Amino acid sequence: MVQLVTEGPEYDASVAIWNGAVDHRPQVVALCTSTADVQEAIIVARDRGLPLSVRGGGHDWAGRALRDGGLIVDLTRMRQVSIDDGVATVGGGATAADAAEAADRLGLAVATGTVGTVGLLGLTLGGGYGPLSGRFGLAADNLLGAEVVLADGSAVQAGPELLWALRGGGGNFGVVTSAQVAVHPLAEVLVGSFAFPYDEAEQVFRGYGELLDCGPDELTSVIAIVVGPDGNPLVSVAPTWSGDLAEGKDVLDGFAALGTPLSADVTVKSPLAKLREFDGAFPDGVHYALRTRNVAGFTPEVVSALLEAYEARTSPGTFINIHHFHGAATRVPIKRSAFGQRDFHFMVEFIEVGGDGKWSRAASTTLAPYSLPGGYPNLLGPDDKEQAAAAYGPNASRLLRIKRRLDPRGVFSATPLPAGVSGDLDADSDY
Repeated sequence: MVQLVTEGPEYDASVAIWNGAVDHRPQVVALCTSTADVQEAIIVARDRGLPLSVRGGGHDWAGRALRDGGLIVDLTRMRQVSIDDGVATVGGGATAADAAEAADRLGLAVATGTVGTVGLLGLTLGGGYGPLSGRFGLAADNLLGAEVVLADGSAVQAGPELLWALRGGGGNFGVVTSAQVAVHPLAEVLVGSFAFPYDEAEQVFRGYGELLDCGPDELTSVIAIVVGPDGNPLVSVAPTWSGDLAEGKDVLDGFAALGTPLSADVTVKSPLAKLREFDGAFPDGVHYALRTRNVAGFTPEVVSALLEAYEARTSPGTFINIHHFHGAATRVPIKRSAFGQRDFHFMVEFIEVGGDGKWSRAASTTLAPYSLPGGYPNLLGPDDKEQAAAAYGPNASRLLRIKRRLDPRGVFSATPLPAGVSGDLDADSDY
């Protein structure tokens, strides 16, 4: 029988999620250790008329792991990871670090994001940009199978339609209690770290875009505008090379020519060590607010908008982080998964630290005229309706038909979905 708690240390631990700005207070927490516990929790929520939410890593900035007056399906006790024949079986509450640690022991790597404490499956269901995306695709592209508890309490192995929806459609279709994800032979990567003066930002962004425009799959990079150790802003460039190390050294050394480096370093690390670079950098309990846009490249207008947005920041720790989407991730046909953007682009994160959310919203508005339609579902807020409407591109209708079939009453609400459309799938569709 699933353990239900309404107060005390276990309750407090479950509702203590990453973003301290979220103050939702659920009525009850279901401490799940098995698929049967998850099934029972869903039935309890239905019988009591309670809204339902699912807590994995608890890193969704909008706090959708918690619902006021609701029931939390807490998966944090389901963190088991096993690896066999190139496939990792991952519990619903496993973090990216849990999976990376298991893979690292075998000289393997998992397609993860950039922060180890994030729930791996939550990241995967919404897409999952990361330092290996150019070579191995998004985390969602590495999802091979899933066990899912549906809104009626039944547990199923995801068939073709449901698995298609889970690859980028978010946790909107059920509770994924375990999943199979691909692992890859990769024991070492080259990790670059370059810092440039803020007054060279336009030059650095322009050269950076040109450098990555025809970059190989093995090269995936992040560029950011951050505050340096002395309190002054700087441009940080962090490329990762996942191919031949000797070849990669020449490629990564080339990033130093983007400007006048304040610092420059290229190091060999395991994929796990790369994932752990930011351990402790984004502590739980701080107030965070995020917005996101996609841009096709660093045109003068885009760079000007980014700098204008950054210079209007109101909190000292606030920064802009920009991911590189290319290579293997772009070669997945657009209709093969729910993820709706497969063209080369840069995904921009406006990360407001310690503020009230006004800066991140204003920054997103500043960049909007120069952005692609939609945005990254994992970072869209519940009120980003215009972006959500375009986020899934030509996949929106199919995604919503699956949603209506499997969860007609909207029991599950995770990343935002576009408004409904007409139509339905055939009655004998294999979910």
